Amino acid sequence: MVLAFVFVGLILSLSALFLAGLSRHKKSATGDLKIIGAIGSVESGLDPEGSVIINGELWRARLEKGGVLPARDRVRVVGLQGHLILVEPLSN
Repeated sequence: MVLAFVFVGLILSLSALFLAGLSRHKKSATGDLKIIGAIGSVESGLDPEGSVIINGELWRARLEKGGVLPARDRVRVVGLQGHLILVEPLSN
């Protein structure tokens, strides 16, 4: 009887971990249009690709017009290509 409870608990725990892992990497399907115009910061330098943080999410990004942008600079989202966002430097 105890072994059955342990087995069921193990299966439920593994299922919960699996589902949590799947949801961690999934981008919002309905928020794509809301991200255009959003302001964020460069996480790893853009040369012209790298990563940025927009609305608390880490995204792969590319500078729309090429070039280099160091970490911590601010950017504005100007477009999307799948899960890659196109950004431009935020003018001061």
